[in-house]
Amino acid sequence: MYFKQIRRNAAKNRKDNGLFFGSLVVAIVAFYTLLSLEQQDVMLYLKTIESDAVAKLMLLIPVVYLVSLFFVFFLVYFAYRYQLDNRKKEFGLYLMLGMKRSGLFFMLMGETVINSLVSLLIGLPAALLLTESVSLTTAKLVGLGLVKHQISFSLSAVLGSVIGFAAVQLAAMVFLSSIICRKEPLELLDSESDKKQMPLSRQKGGRGLIISFILIVSAYFIGINMLDSFKFEIVMLILAFGIIGTFMFFRSIGAFIGYKIKKKSPSQTGLFAFTGRQIQENVLHEHRALAVSSLLLLMAIACVSFGIGVTESRQASTKTADFSIMGSEEKIVSVLSSEENDGLISTYYPMYLSRIRDSDITVSWDGFIEAVKAQPKSDQRDNLIEYFALVPESRIISLSSYNELLESLGREPIQLEEDQAALYTSMGDSTDFANIINEALKNGGYIEIDNQKRELAANLYTDNIVSDRLITIYLAYIIPDEDYQELCDDGEPYCWNVLLKQDIIEKKGLIGAIETLEQNLSKTDLEYESYINGVGRNLFYTVAASYITIYLGILFMVIANTVMGLKYLMQQRANRNRYITLLILGTNADALCRSAKKQISCFFLLALGLAVCNSFFAVWAMFKAFIHLPADTTLIKTVILGSAAFIILIIIELIYSNFVTYSSSREIRELQVTDERIE
Repeated sequence: MYFKQIRRNAAKNRKDNGLFFGSLVVAIVAFYTLLSLEQQDVMLYLKTIESDAVAKLMLLIPVVYLVSLFFVFFLVYFAYRYQLDNRKKEFGLYLMLGMKRSGLFFMLMGETVINSLVSLLIGLPAALLLTESVSLTTAKLVGLGLVKHQISFSLSAVLGSVIGFAAVQLAAMVFLSSIICRKEPLELLDSESDKKQMPLSRQKGGRGLIISFILIVSAYFIGINMLDSFKFEIVMLILAFGIIGTFMFFRSIGAFIGYKIKKKSPSQTGLFAFTGRQIQENVLHEHRALAVSSLLLLMAIACVSFGIGVTESRQASTKTADFSIMGSEEKIVSVLSSEENDGLISTYYPMYLSRIRDSDITVSWDGFIEAVKAQPKSDQRDNLIEYFALVPESRIISLSSYNELLESLGREPIQLEEDQAALYTSMGDSTDFANIINEALKNGGYIEIDNQKRELAANLYTDNIVSDRLITIYLAYIIPDEDYQELCDDGEPYCWNVLLKQDIIEKKGLIGAIETLEQNLSKTDLEYESYINGVGRNLFYTVAASYITIYLGILFMVIANTVMGLKYLMQQRANRNRYITLLILGTNADALCRSAKKQISCFFLLALGLAVCNSFFAVWAMFKAFIHLPADTTLIKTVILGSAAFIILIIIELIYSNFVTYSSSREIRELQVTDERIE
C-alpha cells in the first residue's frame, strides 16, 4: 500500500506539474548534448585537424556543465518548493493518521526518484535524436558532405547527465523534505496567511523608475561605445548599471500600476480592480523573481543571437581550389599526372604571385589614398591611410592565373586595358574594409608604377587565390602577364592550385575525396594545404561558440520561464482565500480564470518586454565588439535569422504562458468545487 501510494503520488505530480516536468526533460537533453559533444562525429573529425583547439574546448565543458547544474538546482528547488507547499495539508493528514516522519521523508524521496527515472527515460532518447540532428545541421551549414555519418552514443555523457541530474534533484528534495518532516501536523494543516502589501508611494515609485531608466540607458551607452576594449572595469560597470537598474525598475513599477488602477477603476466594471490589484501585488511581492527572470531572458536572447552571429560570421569561404601545392613545377606536374592521382584531378594551374623585382621601381598609391581620404571618416579608413603611409604594397598577381581561378568558378574573366590594373584583397570578409575600397575605386582611385599612371578597375576582387589561407594579402594589384613578367621578383609560380573531379566528390563526399588525394601527397616531399583545413577551422569556431552559447541561451530561457510560472502560481495559492471569497459572493469561475489569464500575461510581458528591449542593445554591442559579418552577408539575411530566433522565443513564451494559465485555471476550478461542497 505504501509503495502503491508513492507511485500514485508521483503520477499525480507529473500530471499536475507539466510545466516543471517538461523543464526537467529539457534540462536532461541539454546536459547530454553538452557532455556528448566530444563524441559527436563532427568533433571526432575536428580532432584530426584542430586537436589542440578541441582539447582546450573540452577543458571548458566541465566548467559550463557545473554552471548549468548551479542554475538547474535553483530551478528544481523552486519547483519542488511549490509542489510541497501545495501538499502541506496532505502531509499534515499523513502525520495525523500515524505516518512516521521517516516514512513521510522516504515517501517524498521515492516520488522524486520515480519522476526522475521517467524524466530520464524521455529525455535521453530525445537528447540522442537532437545531438544527431545538430551534428548533421552544423556540418551542412559549413558546406560539408558527411556521407559516412554514424550514430554516436556516449556512455560517459549518459552517466554524467544521470549523476548530475539525480544529484541536483535529490539535494533539493532532501533539503525541502527535511523542513517539511520537522514541522508539526497542526502547522502543516494551517492555511497560510496572505502577505501584506507594502507599495511604494507614487513619488518614490516615480523617482525609482527615473533612476532605473538612467541606469539602464547608461548601460546601453557604455556597452555600445566602450565595450570594444573589453576591459574588466567596463564590463563590471555595464553589469552593475544593468542589474541595479532592472531591479529598481520592477521594484518601482508596482506604484505606477497602482496609480493607473486607481485612476481607471471608477469607470470600469467586473473584476478590473481585482485583476489590477493582483497584478500590482504580484509585481511588488515578486519583483526580485521578475528582475532575475528578465535578466535570464536577456542572457538567453543575447546568447542565442550571438551563437547565430558566430555561425554566420564563421561560414567557410567560397571554395576556389581543393589543394594548393608548393614546389618545383617539374615535381608537381610529375606527381599530379601520375596514374594514382590523374583519375582524381579535374584540373590544376599555376598561381603567379610575387613582389616587384627591385627597389629602383617606384610604386605610388597617392592617387588611391586621395580617393580613400574622400570617404567618410572612420577608424577603418584612417587605418587604411596609415597603413599605406608605412607599408606601401608592392605585391602583384598575374592576370592569366587569376582568370584561370575565375574560370574554374564559372565566372567571367577580367578584361584589362593597357595601363590598367585590378585591385585584390584576401580580406573581403571585412564589410567596412571592402566598402571603403569599392567606393575609392568608383571615385577614380589609381596607382603609379615608375611614374606611369595605371587606372584601377571598378571592381574589388576577393576570391581566395589559395585553397585555404596559405597567405594573407592586405592589398595587391592584378596586372597583365607581360607587365607581370617584366616587374616580378621571381618568375616561378607561388603555388599550384588543384581541383578534384566532381564525380569523385559526389561519390566519396568532399572530405573523402580530399583525404584520398592527401594520402597520396603525404608520400611525397611536397608542401601543400587543402580547403578542408579552413572548413575545419570554421567548423570548430561554429561548434565552440555556437553550441555553447545557444546551449546556455536555451537553459537560461527554460529556467527564467519556469521560475516566473512557479512564482505566479505560488502567489496565487497564497491568495486563494480571495478567490474563494469572490466565488462565495457570486463570481463565476470562468471570470476568475479570465482574470488570472490577464495577470499571467502581464506577469510574463513585464519580464519579457524589458528583456527584449535590453537584448536589442546588448546584441548590438556584442555584434559591434566581437562579430564582424562577412561582406557578402546581406542585411536582409541577418534580419531574417534574428527574426526567426525572436519568433522561436515568442513561441516558447506562449507555450509557458499557456501552461501556467492552464495550471492556474485548474486550481481556480478546484476552489469552486471546494466552495460548492462547503455549501
